[in-house]
Amino acid sequence: MKIAQIVTAEFRRLLSSKMSVLALVALVCVPILYGGLYLWANQDPYGKLSQVPVALVVEDDGATVSGSARNIGEEVAEQLLDSDTFDWHAVDRGAAEAGLDDGGYDFAVEIPSDFTEAIASIQGDEPRAADIVLLTNDANNYLASTIGKQAVERIRTTVTETVVHEAGLTMLDALNTIRLSLVDAADGAAQLHDGLGDAVDGSGELADGATRLADGTAEIHEGAARLSAGSVSIHDGAARLADGNAQLASGLTELSGGAEQLRGGTAQIAAVADAVDDAVQGAAGQLPTLREDLRAALAERGLSEAEISEVLARLDPVAATLIDAAGRVQGARAQIEQLDAGAGQLVDGATQLSAGAQTAASGASELSAATATADSGAAELDAATGTAATGAATLRDGIGTLAAGLESAESGAAELASGLADGAAELPDADADTRQAQAETLGAPVEVRSDAVTQAQNYGAGLAPFFAALAAWIGIYALFLIVKPISKRAVTALNAPVRVTLAGWATPALLGGLQMLGLFGVLAITLGFQFANPLATFGLLVCASATYSAIILALNVWLGSVGQFIGLVLMVLQLVTAGGTFPWQTLPAPLAALHHVLPMGYVVDAMRQVMYGGAGWDRVGGDVAVIALWLVAALAAAMAGVARQTRRRTLRDLQPSLIG
Repeated sequence: MKIAQIVTAEFRRLLSSKMSVLALVALVCVPILYGGLYLWANQDPYGKLSQVPVALVVEDDGATVSGSARNIGEEVAEQLLDSDTFDWHAVDRGAAEAGLDDGGYDFAVEIPSDFTEAIASIQGDEPRAADIVLLTNDANNYLASTIGKQAVERIRTTVTETVVHEAGLTMLDALNTIRLSLVDAADGAAQLHDGLGDAVDGSGELADGATRLADGTAEIHEGAARLSAGSVSIHDGAARLADGNAQLASGLTELSGGAEQLRGGTAQIAAVADAVDDAVQGAAGQLPTLREDLRAALAERGLSEAEISEVLARLDPVAATLIDAAGRVQGARAQIEQLDAGAGQLVDGATQLSAGAQTAASGASELSAATATADSGAAELDAATGTAATGAATLRDGIGTLAAGLESAESGAAELASGLADGAAELPDADADTRQAQAETLGAPVEVRSDAVTQAQNYGAGLAPFFAALAAWIGIYALFLIVKPISKRAVTALNAPVRVTLAGWATPALLGGLQMLGLFGVLAITLGFQFANPLATFGLLVCASATYSAIILALNVWLGSVGQFIGLVLMVLQLVTAGGTFPWQTLPAPLAALHHVLPMGYVVDAMRQVMYGGAGWDRVGGDVAVIALWLVAALAAAMAGVARQTRRRTLRDLQPSLIG
């Protein structure tokens, strides 16, 4: 018998009755139903999260943020209710807990009463984080709880971006204000530096004027001292004159000689009086000019009127004393002139000597009193000019100290202006739009940009490689419930293990190919999944189904119904080790080792490459090589088992199978 005859005989058996046909059709549809329904149910669950009912509890009392009354909890709630992320329901906490208990809500999000207050604490002395409470009930759905955690994390990120954006904008605005203030301060410091430079120059001129004032007042003091000494001499002379006049009455004989002496004395007195008068008049004449020069110099140096008046007030007593002394000297000068006239009369007429002597005695007494007054005024003038000289010297020294201080202040103002300008230059000079953009970047400094080498169409397409590979195994496993692994007649009649094995493999392999055609049609047409390489994807499914057929055939040939059960165990092992959902690296070590051995993991990996357009055909070639190795090894094992049955039969070979 040929292979085709054996296969045809098996198909005739499978199609011999309506029930067998119905059973065959049902089993052929098993992978289609399994893979199609499961992937249909999970085609795009993330796109339908807006249908997931979620309770939103807002208990925020609000607070003052940056000087404004805010309720950030209400603001967040408004954004959530307007979004289509979930089916949000604004309720109180009691309703939320009741909904979690009876399954009305998959999870609940609570914004507590101190939410805004906690956010506002960032600006205070005791900052603390704001809380968002996630209420879950895993008895409803564990994945819903997981999705809820992701949702709360997104809410937290959104609130964080908003808070950081607002705080960053406030900070940037404040920095801009500080920069502008520093610029103004730098300009003011520069102006201060220029003004202090002018003040330094003015203080130099003021120092020169003060020096001249000190020298002038020293000269005035020296003149006043000489005036005081001269006034003392005049007073002594006037006293002697008075004594002479007293003696005149006792000796008229000496009158003529005394008159001559008197005339000579009056001439000397006149000369002294003239000197005193000149000195006093000169000092008095210089004082107004000196006063105005001093006033102008002090005004040019920026002294206030009060300070100028205080300095000039020290000269007022000196001026008053000089004026008074000038008056007294002039009076004395007039008396001396009278005395001189009287002396002339004594010389001219001896007959009038007695009367003239009396007049001279009276004039001498007055002269004595006048010279005493002049002596006192000269002493006061000496003391006043001494005080003025000391004050002028003090003023000169003070102006020198002022000049040094102004130079130091000028240097400090230059450093201040430079420092302020440098500080202003260090701060960013950004306009309002730029600061807004900078604040937005502070709120979200990192953006995730997806640059996928390959990308699945949706969640269902992402699971398709795994569930298609699993459906292929389930389909072949189900077919062996009604398909005979090998023909007992052929084993008995033919001594051809190769033909018998290939015939036994061909029937489920052909039916498996039909299953994969139906499954591929459901994935491509009904579910609308996109395939980067559709023919390669279909060919890989057929190759995987044929390999599974060889594996389960070998198990049945060697172990019978026990082998069929081991096929179920292998399906379970491959279900958890193929890496169809989570990466296989997350598996425990023993299961991770099986991932590198069992064929379904390679089928899943190759399916991903050809379906999405993966890394390249080298990787697909490696996966297909492993699958082909399993196919060849399983067929070789099945042939060895058939050869063993050809040579000898066991009691198990003669007993009917427990499952078919």
